[in-house]
Amino acid sequence: MLAGRSEKPPEPKPEQPTVKIESVDILVAKSDVALGQTIGPGDLEWQAWPMSAASGNFIRKNERPDALESVAGSIARAPFVGGEPIREQKLVKAKGSGFMAAILPQGMRAVSTQISAETGAGGFILPNDRVDVMLTRRQGEVDKSAPQTSETILKNVRVLAIDQAVEEKNGQKNVIGKTATLELTPGQAETLALSQQLGVISLALRSITDATSDGTKDDDSNGGRSTVNIIRFGVGTSTTSK
Repeated sequence: MLAGRSEKPPEPKPEQPTVKIESVDILVAKSDVALGQTIGPGDLEWQAWPMSAASGNFIRKNERPDALESVAGSIARAPFVGGEPIREQKLVKAKGSGFMAAILPQGMRAVSTQISAETGAGGFILPNDRVDVMLTRRQGEVDKSAPQTSETILKNVRVLAIDQAVEEKNGQKNVIGKTATLELTPGQAETLALSQQLGVISLALRSITDATSDGTKDDDSNGGRSTVNIIRFGVGTSTTSK
């Protein structure tokens, strides 16, 4: 005990200097925001982010202190997860329009076509998938015994909705709907409208690896034009939509 008391107490370790990280308040989603949802003030909050990690696309409180009120009322063109920074590129002001018109890209058209389990890949097609559109018809309009032909009239187009569902819900993996809404250019919309009167429309699901940023350019080799061959009484004609 005497020997232990004679030892000198250990010298305190020098304190490490504290590194201060500059932060900035960023507008983020307070909870998950679904595609097409109208954002209210209660869906947003300010959150401190490191200055070095704050992208220029983020909404900063020191630059826009009224952002909670100004962003409220916008419609989400893409889903947000809770805590994700709000970017105005993923928002749109509807100004009284429906959410489908709000989320539709500029210059594109939303066109619906009837489908079934047989013509819609067994129900495995979901919103935001990409599909090819095929037309099946008989070569002769009068002769019911005439052979049928099938051709792909549109390639790599995006599915906007199945029936009125615009996203997967409650972990549901497939929906056997009756109507598919497709995102088309004006020329493609004309082609689909004409083809619906000529025969049966089927959708072929494409691999996710085939998806590109602009599906209308992937397999479009004729400058956005689509040709449908029409046979009347054995005489074939071609109709091209621009």
